[in-house]
Amino acid sequence: MLRILGRPNSINVRKVLWLCHELGIAFDNEPWGDGDASRRLDAPAFTALNPNRMVPVIDDDGFVMWESNSILRYLAASRERTDLYPGAPRERARVDQWVDWQASDLNAAWRYPFKSLVRRMPGYDDAGTLAADIAGWTALMRVLDAQLQATQAFVSGEAFTLADIPIGLSVHRWFSTPIDHPRMEGVSSYYERLCAREGFRRFGRNGMP
Repeated sequence: MLRILGRPNSINVRKVLWLCHELGIAFDNEPWGDGDASRRLDAPAFTALNPNRMVPVIDDDGFVMWESNSILRYLAASRERTDLYPGAPRERARVDQWVDWQASDLNAAWRYPFKSLVRRMPGYDDAGTLAADIAGWTALMRVLDAQLQATQAFVSGEAFTLADIPIGLSVHRWFSTPIDHPRMEGVSSYYERLCAREGFRRFGRNGMP
């Protein structure tokens, strides 16, 4: 059985849990990093698996991996799910493009607002930085909205793919952060389509109604 190490409320762990549901993979989720002293990320047992001390980590019959998006690609490819991660170079590149955009651009845009307004973390209380980052986040959501209005379906085209997992989690974070949400028809319709999927309801929304 696939081992998934990481607290299940982590957005990056939820990517892997959701994909496993889509793939029909049986898994055991060990909630490392959940505050339990026996599951600290600096414990030797964990750092032996990931010296970066971050979740998730998987152990697939002795094959250990970290980095959530790399794990997504590996799981889909190893299970030969070309519907989720195409084999044709151009189709695969389009999926990779949006996965990487989420990691490099969109993920960075919501970091400060989320830590300030949801987690209420010390040091994230500068009004100017918050306003600027919300504006930047909104601009990137408009990029996504334009793409979704063009496809009228999912982020890389007509079908649900691997790209919709990290993007879908980011869209959920957008709607769950207490900021102004300008109306974006493409994003709103996309969110409704994702909500029709059991895997998103269970893991993408993290059990939220």
